Amino acid sequence: MSENKKIEKITGVKGMNDILPDDAPLWELFENTVQSVLKSYGFQQIRTPIVESTHLFARGLGAVTDIVEKEMYSFEDALNGDKLTLRPENTAGIVRAALEHNLTYDGPKRVWYNGPMFRHEKPQRGRYRQFHQVGAEALGFSGPDIDAELIVMCQRLWDDLGLQNIRLELNSIGDAPERNLHRADLIAYFESHSELLDAEAQRRLYSNPLRILDTKNPAMQSMVNAAPKLFDYLGEESKSHFEGVQKILRDNSIPFSINTRLVRGMDYYNRTVFEWVTDELGSQGTVCGGGRYDSLFSIFGGKATPACGFAMGIERLLELMKASGEAHNPAQCDVYLVHQGEKGRAQSFVLGERLRDAGLDVVLHCASATGTGSFKSQMKKADVSGAAYAVIIGDDEANSDAVTIKALRGDDVSGNQVNVPFSSAVDYLVDQMTGALETDACCDDPNHIHIHH
Repeated sequence: MSENKKIEKITGVKGMNDILPDDAPLWELFENTVQSVLKSYGFQQIRTPIVESTHLFARGLGAVTDIVEKEMYSFEDALNGDKLTLRPENTAGIVRAALEHNLTYDGPKRVWYNGPMFRHEKPQRGRYRQFHQVGAEALGFSGPDIDAELIVMCQRLWDDLGLQNIRLELNSIGDAPERNLHRADLIAYFESHSELLDAEAQRRLYSNPLRILDTKNPAMQSMVNAAPKLFDYLGEESKSHFEGVQKILRDNSIPFSINTRLVRGMDYYNRTVFEWVTDELGSQGTVCGGGRYDSLFSIFGGKATPACGFAMGIERLLELMKASGEAHNPAQCDVYLVHQGEKGRAQSFVLGERLRDAGLDVVLHCASATGTGSFKSQMKKADVSGAAYAVIIGDDEANSDAVTIKALRGDDVSGNQVNVPFSSAVDYLVDQMTGALETDACCDDPNHIHIHH
């Protein structure tokens, strides 16, 4: 290779982002909070592959949906010819797994998932080509109580994350016979106003007319607002189910508004549909959406099984957390080990393992390309790490089989440091950390107790 030939720099794929160490704490806070909330409602985690049969999504989402028509990352496996797709959503995969493994044979199941999804969309704020979702699916439950439970669970999550200004929009799209009657009248109505339909609406007119109701075209708004409303076609059963959902929400002080134009994007929904919406993310206002999908098990060839669920976009919710002032930068460690000389480094390694055995998080200062670093530079790194204590083992400490422990946080920062025998260092630090935890437990909130590990 010529010395003058420049090596081409390789960059990430457009719309597929790296999550860097500085971002990780906020992700961890979100994911840990989600897991805690879902567990408190009896949901168990399920993990499905990110690659599924293309046919799964074409059948489940509807062949004429935007996702299937324009957004899926689909390819043919060069080794065996299988037609495969990177999952654009995960409800279809969950139902496939439930059928394949007969999950509901002994009764209904509550499951949840967390992972990446893929859609070939124009990247914009909070919306990427590889994005992440948390979702919950309640399989085998037919009543309005589970629909309401999922919504109440979302509200609890927003509260635990400290998120405000997220409002709930609710609708019922009834069952298939009701939608078919409405569909015929809707097509007739749009045909009578064909001169107002844009190209996208013309394309959807006979394949998916419900989606025209979702148009953002200002020139069509008044015409669409006057279109026949699916809500007016609901039978007694669908109305009763929807009233049951609303009653539980009212009983639990969950505010909502009914949006009769809310239809959701996938074909498999029926009856209850809902979205959690915010005005703080520009045009990408929906942070969570879901509803009931009682026909999806049958569409996939299984026994008819009622089901309901939701999915929420993690990136969008993290944007909201940042906007609300959430700055989650937890300490990297409890103890930072500073050392000088060969003997000091060796003893630091041993002490580090003993401290970890005792349940503490420990960072050992390691050499960089420029060397181990001076005592001053190591102490700066100890402070930046967020550690409560720096443990120093220099030549003097190593020779006397002792360590110097310096408090970096709290009331002890004013130069307070102690010299303790090497053999007593673990007990001393554990005692100090335990005392700090007990103080933390005595804060204003009687339910707040920080437990390390």
